[in-house]
Amino acid sequence: MNFEAVIGLEIHVETKTKTKMFSSAPNVSLKEPNTAVTYLDMAFPGTLPTVNKEAVKNAIKVSHALHMEIDRELHFDRKNYFYSDLPKGYQITQQRRPIGSHGYLDLRTSRGLRRIGIERLHMEEDTCKQLHLSDYTLLDYNRAGVPLVEIVSYPELRTGEEARLYVEAIRNIVVYSGVSDGKMEEGSLRCDVNISLRPYGQEDFGTKVEIKNLNSLKNIEEAIEYEKKRQASLLLLGQEIAQETRRYDESRGETVLMRVKTDAVDYKYYPEANIPPIRLSEDFVKKAIEETPELYDAKLDRYVKMGIGEKEARIILLDPLFASYFEGALIKEATPKEVASFLIVEINSYLNKKNLTIGQLPLKPEAFGHIVAYGPKHGLTHQQTAKILEECLNSGISPEEAQAKLKIVALSSDEGEVKALVEEILRENPESVEAYRNGKDRALGFLVGQAMKKSHGKVNPALVSKLLQEGMK
Repeated sequence: MNFEAVIGLEIHVETKTKTKMFSSAPNVSLKEPNTAVTYLDMAFPGTLPTVNKEAVKNAIKVSHALHMEIDRELHFDRKNYFYSDLPKGYQITQQRRPIGSHGYLDLRTSRGLRRIGIERLHMEEDTCKQLHLSDYTLLDYNRAGVPLVEIVSYPELRTGEEARLYVEAIRNIVVYSGVSDGKMEEGSLRCDVNISLRPYGQEDFGTKVEIKNLNSLKNIEEAIEYEKKRQASLLLLGQEIAQETRRYDESRGETVLMRVKTDAVDYKYYPEANIPPIRLSEDFVKKAIEETPELYDAKLDRYVKMGIGEKEARIILLDPLFASYFEGALIKEATPKEVASFLIVEINSYLNKKNLTIGQLPLKPEAFGHIVAYGPKHGLTHQQTAKILEECLNSGISPEEAQAKLKIVALSSDEGEVKALVEEILRENPESVEAYRNGKDRALGFLVGQAMKKSHGKVNPALVSKLLQEGMK
């Protein structure tokens, strides 16, 4: 019997604000434990919450990017439970009326284009950080009250690949909108998976299993694929799937039982009495949306239209600071494709060698763009320009000084001279010419090599390639 997986995701995103969701305590992570707290965070009697305006704007930005309906009135609720991670014994959230609802994401998957529906996006406060030791637990309330948005999909995902792509797309949205740093390894973006299996053709869902706190895209895909196999093997043996919460053990590559769920928890939600409904003006919502920077997908489309390959564009977009550096280097004289090539290969290599980030690079973006443009302008090859770039990075000198210091001589770009050489190469290699005309692109590389050999490496290979292609039309 073949089974279909039914998968829904809950994603929690910590959003960037100066202060917490409902208090004036700073929203920071790298402070001494229990120093970024106020009386409200510790549930002192008589303290009252106030809603963080910037957190609301962040929620609007993400809701808009996810094609959601945005509620113009904020309602908050209390989620009641007794646990040590929030001192007041309840969490302020949006159970009844989420700020965003009925959205979607389009994913390009191995099964084709898939539109995944998103049920809701709501605001709430984070809980404290817990460090469980052998016989006691340490609590750090710095994180308690940090603004969160929770994004809940409909159960429309079917594979680990789709789940990975879905989380990746949401991470790109929250990072490029400036809402969050999206660092899963640090917990600022956390993912829970709900998964069940059913025979193909059956409409009813199977018994749902929850996988908690997956902290990387790779783990999300692997955990789901493992869980699909685990549940399928049990069903084929005629055994029932237990409703339970599991975690993913990366070292073993399998999900592990955390606890069995017998009944649904009754959190006894009721309206937060200390925060009356807040009406959002159309201007407030419109301004929040207009303030959203260019998002990942828009940048990707724009880069590809510049002539950059999609693979290279995605490498640049892995880091918003890297993308910002790239755009700062796009001076008029330098082609986007050349800037991208030098950035991905030479700059990345330099950063890795020196163990630096792009923000620590000792070269301003515009200066980098001028060095990239310097090579073709002075008849230099890519390799020669790369050597000049490295010298500029290491010594802080100009490209002119670097060229003189390295004694780099420009190769001939005299079109008349090179054209005569190309004609000679074409006459001497008719078989390669025919092969190129029959679609064998490798023949072009061979012919360029013959020209460089005959000229003792003294002609510009880019010009040779251009004239060879023209001569073989």
